[in-house]
Amino acid sequence: MKQQEEDRWLLARCRDAIRLGEKSPQFVGFLDEREVVLARQVLQEEGCENARLWGGYEGAERQMLGVFPDYWPASEEEFPIAAVTVRYRREDSLSHRDFLGAFLGAGVQRAAIGDILPEEGRCVLFLKEDTAPFLLSQIEKIGRVGVSLQRGCSLPLPQAHDFLPIEGVIASGRLDCAAACLLGTSREKASVLIRTGMVQLNHRECTECSREIHEGDLLSVRSKGRFCIDRLGPVTKKGRICLAGRKYR
Repeated sequence: MKQQEEDRWLLARCRDAIRLGEKSPQFVGFLDEREVVLARQVLQEEGCENARLWGGYEGAERQMLGVFPDYWPASEEEFPIAAVTVRYRREDSLSHRDFLGAFLGAGVQRAAIGDILPEEGRCVLFLKEDTAPFLLSQIEKIGRVGVSLQRGCSLPLPQAHDFLPIEGVIASGRLDCAAACLLGTSREKASVLIRTGMVQLNHRECTECSREIHEGDLLSVRSKGRFCIDRLGPVTKKGRICLAGRKYR
């Protein structure tokens, strides 16, 4: 029930942004991957074309929705997003959870924080522009680790995720076939997981074993992990489909 209420609130905010965006640029977010799917749905339903989603870099998971008047180019430079680099000793191990906990503990709202990309000795953050000055002036430690923050970032960015590649051959492009391949289990067991609501397809629960899957689809299986389908094909001489994907570690 809480999730449904949050979704209704988000849909209403997106529709308000579309309406107000006829006169001046409007922004909503940062949105998580499931919320991005809902935002795209609203844009399609409302026929809003001069809008885009952007998280500060290509491939960002958390993104901001920007809606612009017809005469105003929907450019990524217009988004009120600031990149911040956090530096610390390479021997100090800090995780995504450490950074997020520190920022939320400092009173920053989750919607003001985009992707957090940690690596040895460095972490790159993407924040709402009006949030950056507060963190730059307030954060000196993450847990017990001393850190220094500065605006901007250098390339290449830290990798957001590590992946385990998966390849296999499936009988057809059905969800149960793909899930069985990605999980390394039987089609029957994969079907049970799907029918009992354990599987999300593109961040939405899907209980239809026969649902057709496509390249780029994301699968989440409760307690089993997250997966991305990168390639479907070619088709073998026996009519089966080669599948290539990866599991988020």
